[in-house]
Amino acid sequence: MTELHGALIGCGFFAVNQMHAWHDIAGASIVAICDRDPERLAIVGDQFGITRRYADAAALFAGEDLDFVDIATTAPSHRPLVEMAAQHRVPAICQKPLAPSLADAKAMVKACADAGVPLMVHENFRWQSPIQAVRAVLDSGDIGTPFFGRISFRSGYDVFSGQPYLATGKRFIIEDLGIHILDIARFLLGDVSTITARTARINPDIAGEDVATMLMDHKGGATSVVDCSYATRLATEPFPETLIELDGSDGTIRLGHGYRLTVTGRNGTVVSDVSPPLLSWTSRPWHNIQESVVTIQRHWVDCLANGTEPATSGVDNLKTFALVEAAYDSAASRETVQLDALLK
Repeated sequence: MTELHGALIGCGFFAVNQMHAWHDIAGASIVAICDRDPERLAIVGDQFGITRRYADAAALFAGEDLDFVDIATTAPSHRPLVEMAAQHRVPAICQKPLAPSLADAKAMVKACADAGVPLMVHENFRWQSPIQAVRAVLDSGDIGTPFFGRISFRSGYDVFSGQPYLATGKRFIIEDLGIHILDIARFLLGDVSTITARTARINPDIAGEDVATMLMDHKGGATSVVDCSYATRLATEPFPETLIELDGSDGTIRLGHGYRLTVTGRNGTVVSDVSPPLLSWTSRPWHNIQESVVTIQRHWVDCLANGTEPATSGVDNLKTFALVEAAYDSAASRETVQLDALLK
């Protein structure tokens, strides 16, 4: 397979994980990087030996012959960068949230569709190996048809020390974390018809909500509860683990703390350890997130090589993005919100 040449746009907090992952993946390499901050550009360029460095995305597209771009900037810059990639017929991976608004996200998806280039969203929680293990059990049929799920991420971890901007936005936990957990709910139980949400701000030093509880009806008939908190102090800090409960017609799945997977199904009860691997460049407790970056980026390379649509394509991610918007609408109105109307 011919090696794909890509560029990374944005050299901030999370982009280093993406660079490590690209280094580990056969069939693709990052040949150029772009960031408006010269210090960040130098740090990432020096660390990974990238000499072709740009302070301007337009100059990057003009100066490089690229097979793809990996956009790792903040949401307000996503639409112009994705549209620029589409104009140059360059496939793009874009960080989540895809855009500041659903209208922007729809415009980005349309721009790539009109240009005939793939767009994938870096919605990587579903790619964590423990979550994939849960999906594999569902696919095996061992617990029958799922009718209830709870997907939970509750923690007291100080996320603001590493990403201080998270404390300043009017939207916080649903937009930054809940989007991942809502996507897991869709991944496991299918698309959603209605959502009811409640939010709270427990930490007085932040601007947005740090607790959210969401009840969803899935089109396949299941009901799920998605709950997220950064205000929950526990004896053992579970960050950054997602805990999952699924009840099916023939059994149950429980993904508990410490990556302990308990399946009670047609063949009895099986308990297994589905801990993510600790790669050479990953560190606890972040390794579950870091390892998933390798998996999703390898999926992207395979899709480009085979001409297939990514599982977390822009089109698919509109459904997750709509859940975020609907959750905020429901929390504000205290009413149930229908999803189909948002996706028209």
